[in-house]
Parts: sequence; structure tokens; C-alpha cells
Amino acid sequence: MGGRIVVIVGPTAAGKSAVAMALAERVGGEVVSADSQQVYTGMDIGTGKVMPADRRGIPHHLIDIVAPDDDMTAARFAALADAVLADLAGRRVPAIVCGGTGLYIRALLLGLFEGPPADPDFRAGLAEVAARDGTHAVWERLAAVDAPAAARIADTDLIRITRALEVLEKTGITLTEHHRRHDHRRAPLRYPCRVVAIAPPAEELYPRIDARVEDMLARGLLDEVRSLRARGFCPPLRSQAAIGYAALHRHLDGAISLGEAVRLIKRNSRRYARRQVSWYRRDNSVLWHREATTVDLASLERYLRETDHDPGDHAH
Repeated sequence: MGGRIVVIVGPTAAGKSAVAMALAERVGGEVVSADSQQVYTGMDIGTGKVMPADRRGIPHHLIDIVAPDDDMTAARFAALADAVLADLAGRRVPAIVCGGTGLYIRALLLGLFEGPPADPDFRAGLAEVAARDGTHAVWERLAAVDAPAAARIADTDLIRITRALEVLEKTGITLTEHHRRHDHRRAPLRYPCRVVAIAPPAEELYPRIDARVEDMLARGLLDEVRSLRARGFCPPLRSQAAIGYAALHRHLDGAISLGEAVRLIKRNSRRYARRQVSWYRRDNSVLWHREATTVDLASLERYLRETDHDPGDHAH
């Protein structure tokens, strides 16, 4: 594995990418994305990718690496990120990990518990329920038996909902309890790191999220979804359950109006932002900032340039 890293986390629209690039410029570093949707090709606008022309010459990794019908898991992400970080360490290039997917960060820094193998029959049964009653109905089953897991998982993400129910079915223990037993306070840290969270207050963040949604639509998000559909990428693919894409697929299917789709995108984005923040609030070692502009880049630069790992190295 590689050397010490800086990890930039926080909710959507908080300014994580700008901080990651500013730090990378200072130290001659490269950015490793930890976003579960930016891995997909053809999903640019709705996932908030920093496009190549806007990356200021800074290499970005783990963006546009799989097709929308490919299966990307936290474990697979961690393996890919390990390879990138090992390469950067070998070249003595500082690494800045940036992303809003808490499970990906946890997998990278702390590893994941060994869950039971997939059960095709169990999954098929839940897929039938979702087809008949809607994905939300399956999510409600999860909420009834593992409310904390349901709070972390969008009610459109059938794959993650199914996995959480499958873990309980096969082990008799909830996914939340498995994660608790794989306690990050006891788990060995896989990388020495500094974790910085940017979390503007809700009254400032939510208007930014709404404006960002409007900007995505103005830049052609609906056409992006049409293009995905033309290439055969439609629900129930996991990638197409992403916020923004799911609602616009429903609109293009004729199920809801465009106005209702936009309302749902904004609402679900705000809910996701709350989940992103709550994921890290339990860890006192995370360095919190209200705004991207208050992040102490000089301190993070010193940390990345040091060669000896100190006892204060930590993760969330």
C-alpha cells in the first residue's frame, strides 16, 4: 500500500473538488475520486464530475472507469484505489482522496467486514416485490428491521437495500450491527491520513444544492439521461438509481412531469447531503470546516510533505 494521504469529504455542493485541486496544486499531487457515481462513463453532468478541461492539468483517478451497466462495489473500489495509491507512493506523488461516498472511504481506510455470499433466489424475490410495489416498498422492509441502514441508503437504490436485507437474512444480524462490530475505533488503519470534512450549515448548503440542480439541467442533464437510455442504460441498473437519473428516467417513462422530477432531485439531494454529513459526525478525529475557504491548506501540505508517520495519523 501507499503512504500517507489527505482525504476530503463532505456533502454534495460543499466545495470538496475545489479544495482537493487547490491542495494538489500546492504539493504537486494527484486526486483520487471516491465517488460511487463518477466511476461511470457517460454520467458527467448529474454526478458533478470535474471535467478534464477544468482539472487544471491535475491528474484525476477512478473517474470514468466502468460502463453504467458494470457492477461497482465498495470492495472493488478499494482494490482499485489501493493500486492507484501504491503507484503514487512509488512515484513519490502526494495523494488527495476526494469524495462523498462514505462507504467507499470506509472501505479504503478501514476495510469491510466479510459478508455472506449472494443468494440469487432471495434477490429475485425482492426484485419481484420492487417490480410489483416499487423500490420504496422494499426500502420500507429494511427500515422496519434496520432503521440506521435505511437512513444511509436511498430508497431508490435497490441493490444496496437488497444487500442489507440479504445480510440480515443470511446471518441473523443487521448490516448496522456488522458495521458496529467492525468498529472503526478498533480496526487497524490501512493508510495514515488526515480526514477533512467540509459541511456548510443547512441554510447555506441547501440553496446551493437547489442552484446546482438547476445548473445541471441547464447544462443538459435531461439530454444526458436520454443518451444513456438510447444506449440501453435504464433502471433497474444500479447506476441509473442515482439521484437525478432515477427521477428523470421516471419522467421520460411518462410517470411524472419534469417539474415533479426536478422537485424530487432537489429533495433527494438535500436528504443525501444530510446522510453524508451524519456518516462522519460520529468520529471526533475528523477535521470539520464550515466552508471550503477555511480549510488550512498549509497544514495539510506540511502533513503530506512529512516523511515520518506520527501518532496523530487518523481516519474517520
